[in-house]
Parts: sequence; structure tokens; C-alpha cells
Amino acid sequence: MIEHRATKILIDCGLFQGTELADERSHAPFPFDPTTLAAVVVTHAHIDHCGRVPQLFNRGYRGLVYASEPTGELIKLQWDDMLQIMTGQLTRHGRLMLYEAEDVARAMQAIHGVPYGRVIECTPEVKIILHDAGHILGSSWIEVHAGDRTIVFSGDIGNDNVPIIRETESLVACDLLVTEATYGDRLHVASKNRKEDLRATIIDAIKRGGALMIAAFSLERTQEILYELNTLIEHDRALPHVPIYLDSPLAIAANQLYRRFTNYYDTAAAAMWKRGDDFLDFPGLHVTRSVAESKLINSAPNPKIIIAGSGMLSGGRITHHLMRYLPDPRSTLLLVSYQAEGTLGRKIVERPGSVSINGEQIPVRCEIARIDSYSAHGDQEKLLRWIASGPSRPARAAVVHADPPAAQEFVRLLGTRHHINGEAARSGQIIEV
Repeated sequence: MIEHRATKILIDCGLFQGTELADERSHAPFPFDPTTLAAVVVTHAHIDHCGRVPQLFNRGYRGLVYASEPTGELIKLQWDDMLQIMTGQLTRHGRLMLYEAEDVARAMQAIHGVPYGRVIECTPEVKIILHDAGHILGSSWIEVHAGDRTIVFSGDIGNDNVPIIRETESLVACDLLVTEATYGDRLHVASKNRKEDLRATIIDAIKRGGALMIAAFSLERTQEILYELNTLIEHDRALPHVPIYLDSPLAIAANQLYRRFTNYYDTAAAAMWKRGDDFLDFPGLHVTRSVAESKLINSAPNPKIIIAGSGMLSGGRITHHLMRYLPDPRSTLLLVSYQAEGTLGRKIVERPGSVSINGEQIPVRCEIARIDSYSAHGDQEKLLRWIASGPSRPARAAVVHADPPAAQEFVRLLGTRHHINGEAARSGQIIEV
């Protein structure tokens, strides 16, 4: 939250994820009165950045929600999906709803989509500008001008050389940078290897004779995997013919928005699209929208490939496939996302004998594969490069969105590499600029 005199602007309002404690925090009262907010700005459509915005409306907020044009449409899909999930959890387990359908409707009506680079006057005292963060379609980092001070909120900064998405825009001069540091203590595997790594994993899975489950977030990661598969199948002719199932209603809906906002593509993707190559569709791809269609995947013969969410295995249709194929030594689970502490994905990465899914203890006997270079987050070097890309270094930096070891290491690097006075921000902390 930015407070300037009587004006309060909220940057992002996301869902806590990973553990039961996180679920409790999502239901806790906001540490502020939502009715006092002048505006809300959403950096991008991942649920940990936008998932609680309708809850603000549930608690009385009636202002605008600013976001880039693609983000404004993608977050509608996220909120609809969340509402269905919560309704199902209420029916099955009696869990409380974070918000109701009318709150989602109000939030959707309040969205104000804006292009990158346009100055938005939230109030006469506070102006914002959205810049391309290169993380997912429409993702932004936010430049905020409050009085004579400039503050930048990174949102999530994207990885290098990601298909479809443009590179991250250079930083501007600022008095305070509030930056994510998800990978602040580590580097990715060289991105040039990831398509070959994906091909090798698929070939190995096919040889094993089982099902290959690719757990992927519905926004960005699924589209990136489809882009790579399109290249491997249609252009490189590098994969044998096996059925591929896209078993994610959210990803299927997101694909339609990706096809709509082609002006946000990078040069290579835009050129493919202009040639008539729909890189989100290719021979052998089966789209399963309904539950009935999803269930039919079980009866399809192996080998086969199933792409389903969520990326951290915390819900979605992937859980049903896990229950069926985790015990099968011939099958493979491929993880292409960061696995947060406390998630089912993190537990499986640690290779236990079994895991609990939907109240059942499921043996883990299948092959577990990982390709970390598909991360949508920039690694340590990318973040440091981005922070150095502006006309001058930020005067100060507050590190957020990171496990404590990553945050502390990144604070150290900000000092040693860039001579920036940084700190790992604490929940509820107030910083005066």
C-alpha cells in the first residue's frame, strides 16, 4: 500500500498459498479499511497477486481496478475459477467462502484496462505508469509518482528468452524499489537447453510406456509448453506421435485470450501468428473442457501426455491424474514450476514413499522429472541486471516475495554488486520515502 497524504493506493491483493496457515491468512481481516482505498492496481493475473481483489469488494471497496488490458481479462478467468473452487469446497468440506458471486461481478465491472506507458492519474496526488515485466502475458511492473517521490513495484519480473512474452522493460530512476526475489539466491539452468530437455523427458517417458503428467500453471506456463510442443511436432518433427491432452478449462479459456492479444507477443511469436501458425494448437492435441471428457483420458491407452494444473499440484485436475498415475512405476510426473514450501509439489520433489491427496494416502512410485529453466521468474542474475538497467540505481530497495534465505541473499547482493541500501521487508512494516 502507498499512502500519500490522504490518498491510499493498493498494489496487488493476492491469495496466500502453500499451507493451512496460508489459508487462514487469506481469510483474516485486511490490516486496513478497504473503503479508504482510492485505487487498486494489479501487476498480473497470477492468483497470488490478484486472488483476493474481489474480497476487497466484499469488504466495501467500490473504486477502480487498474491493470494492463490482457491482465484485466485474464484476472476475470482467475476469479471465476476461484469462485467455482470455493463453491465446491463449501459443498464438500464446509469451508468458508472468501467472497461471493456478486463481489466478483463488482470487481469485474471495476476493471480499467490500460496500455503500457500511459500515465494514469489515480488521484491528483498519485500517478502510475505500467511497464512490461516480461513475466506472463500483460504482466507489469508499476512506476508510481507520489508528490516528488518515485516508487517502483516489480510485481514478478520475467525470465530471459521466454517464448511468446516480450523482454522486461528497463527500470526507471526511483527513490524506492520494492522488488520480488523469488530466485534471489539461485540461477536457472541455461534457457537454451530447455526445449531439448523437454524433448528428452518426453522421449524417456514414452519409452517407459506410462502416462506423462506435465503439471503447469494455466496462465503462461501451459502456453509456453504448448509453444514448445508445437515447434517440436510441427517444425522439428522431433517427437513420435502420442496423444496429448490439455486438461485444464482455465488454460483452454486463457488460450483464447492469448489469441486475442497478439499485439503483446514478442517478435518471433508475432511472426509465427502472422504466417498463420497457431502455436497453441497442433496435430495430436486434444482439448478436454468438460469433466466427462477429462475422465475419458483414463481409458486412453498409454503412452500419453497430460497437461493439467495446478503447477504446484495444490488443486485442479492434475490431482486426479496424480492419484491414478503416481503409484505407476512406468509413468512420469514432470514439474516445470517453482514448488513453494508446504505445497504438494514440494513434498513430492522430496521423494517421500507416499503423499496424501484428497484424504487418501497415495504411493509415489512414478518417475519424477524437473525442468527448472521453464520458470517464469527471472533468476538472481536477471533481477540484478534489471535493477541495473535504469539511468541510475534505486536509492533504496525493499525485498519481498521470497523465502527468507533468498531474500537475505538478495539483500546482500544488492549491497555488494550495486551498492544499494536494501532490506528484507517484514509483514506490516512501514517505510517512509
